[in-house]
Amino acid sequence: MEHKEIINLVTDADHQAEQRIINVIHEAFPTHRVLAEERGLTEQSPSRYKWVIDPLDGTTNFAHGFPAYCVSIGVECDGRGIIGVVYDPTRDELFTAQIGHGAYLNGAPISVSTTDHLDHALLVTGFAYDIRETVNNNLNHFARFALKVQGLRRTGTAALDLCYVAAGRFDGFWEVALNPWDMAAGVVILREAGGNVTNLTGAPHSIYERELVASNGPIHHAMLDLLQQDIRLT
Repeated sequence: MEHKEIINLVTDADHQAEQRIINVIHEAFPTHRVLAEERGLTEQSPSRYKWVIDPLDGTTNFAHGFPAYCVSIGVECDGRGIIGVVYDPTRDELFTAQIGHGAYLNGAPISVSTTDHLDHALLVTGFAYDIRETVNNNLNHFARFALKVQGLRRTGTAALDLCYVAAGRFDGFWEVALNPWDMAAGVVILREAGGNVTNLTGAPHSIYERELVASNGPIHHAMLDLLQQDIRLT
């Protein structure tokens, strides 16, 4: 086990899983680009396709034996997410989506919840690995939402958080310090399940932005309103 930062772990499982996934992709699609958490962009190819991989999302959970982690693989074509796959080995749950074809859990269609008020909503969020050093640490947003919603969770795996919103288990999710591999698959799955994804201003979201707001749709504007309160106060 290594420490990339004080509270940012990387295990042998991260490295081994990433290498196996990259090997399979390169064998099947030798010209495709791959962006992986541990290795970064593996090649500079002119291919229209890029695979965005997190071999073990929730590494700290995995290292402590807490059963909340997954493998996340997204595919982009010309910068647009077209395929998302997230596998949770502890529950044997496979979330999949292809743009225009819906979202599925173990082959069965899934869709977002219909919750339409924050006081009835179960939300989820996360914190950056540099929470001890950064001012933008999400603690202000966390405190504000905790007083407005029915429940608020922090699982430590953004890819599963997005999938759980897609499946109606959570009603919304936000974070302020994500990486492309945290979101690439889950964003496709959530959108195909009928959800809404934007940045914190409500503008169209890119996985190459750090901030994300994801919801079932009906509570999206209310989430944005709370998240933007700090902006209006400055």
